[in-house]
This record gives sequence, structure tokens and C-alpha cells, in this order.
Amino acid sequence: MVDFNSIILQFDENGEKTGWSYIEVPADIAQQILPGNKKSFRVKGMVDSLAVAGLALMPIGEGNFIMALKAEIRKAIRKNAGAMVQVKLEHDKDYKVDVPNDLQECFDFEPEALDFFYTLPKSHRNYFIKWITDAKTAETRAKRIVNTVNAMLRKWPYNVMIRELKKEN
Repeated sequence: MVDFNSIILQFDENGEKTGWSYIEVPADIAQQILPGNKKSFRVKGMVDSLAVAGLALMPIGEGNFIMALKAEIRKAIRKNAGAMVQVKLEHDKDYKVDVPNDLQECFDFEPEALDFFYTLPKSHRNYFIKWITDAKTAETRAKRIVNTVNAMLRKWPYNVMIRELKKEN
């Protein structure tokens, strides 16, 4: 497990990342976590005293990565943008998300959507699944499933779908 300190940062205007709170993971640290990797991957460990798992490290160029810190994490550690955090991370080799039954039922009616879904990299499929499973109400979950199936039919990856949904609102 790699141990380092980082400052919580926040994106201003940056496409779908606008407003995100995150920490930077420098290239040398990312290489200690998963040597030779330059693509997004999942990590587990600690942010301050909070255990975390299944968080994505996303490349931002020159071998550096970022890790988004959702509001629930910031609330649990009682810190926001500008605060220093102690981070301990390792590659989360066991991270796996299964297709929820309600999404699978919709895919059963739209096999072309399912076919496209499985052409996406595993990490991208997991973005859709996590977005669905993080819904706080049944109504929101249902809307997200419909949006996911429609995105698959349009052959949109997650970031394109999110961008299009923001245009509609």
C-alpha cells in the first residue's frame, strides 16, 4: 500500500468534471500502485481514517491521475477543497460490479443495447452500473436505467450520455 499526502482540489469549468472535488495522484505514486499502467483503474485503501474501495484513478496526462472524492467521503472525513488528507492506496484487484437485475431485464428487451454495452471497457460499464446503483430513489433509478439503455442504443459512452443529459436540463 502506498502512503502519501494530498490536498483536496476542485474543478472549476471542466466539461463533465465541473465542480468535482478530487485529489491528484502523481505519476510516480500511480506507478507504485499499478506499475506500467496508464489507463483508469480501481483502488482501495484509506482517506484519512475512512476505508474506501472501488474508487477510480483516472489519467489526466503525463502519467498523473486524479481520484474523485464524492460528497459522502468528504462529509465522512469532514474536509473540503483546500484541506490536506492522508491517503493510503493499493490496486483493488477484486473490484467487480454485476449488472443489476432491473437493468438486465431491460437489456433482454433491447439486445442491441446489451451488445454495445459489452463492447465498452469494463471500467466504462462500471460507470453506468454505479450511476444506477447510487440512485437514492426508485424513480431516479428507473430514469437512469432508461437513460443507460437509450445511450447504449445510440452507442454513447458514459461521458457522452452525461453531457447530453445536461444539455436537456
